[in-house]
Amino acid sequence: MLQVQETEGAVIFSVKVQPRSSKSMVSGEYDGSVKVNLKAPPVDGAANLECCRLLARTLGVPRTDVQIISGLRGKKKRVKVDGVSLARFKEKVAPYL
Repeated sequence: MLQVQETEGAVIFSVKVQPRSSKSMVSGEYDGSVKVNLKAPPVDGAANLECCRLLARTLGVPRTDVQIISGLRGKKKRVKVDGVSLARFKEKVAPYL
């Protein structure tokens, strides 16, 4: 089960990143986190940027509303998305789980 926190006008959740995949996509749930496969390698922040873009597109928000708040150098990240309620987050992510 995903662990998602709702704060004032935002949601915070964990992401498990798999860089250097054949295709960039949200691929399910892993240990309470959203699992994301990324085509970009983990070099010079390319995977982090692609992760933010993919989550923004999936949740229907501008890329600037998606922030990695911890885990910039690891595969396990905490992400904050502004402008999304918990209900909307679950609605948008449910098809991928």
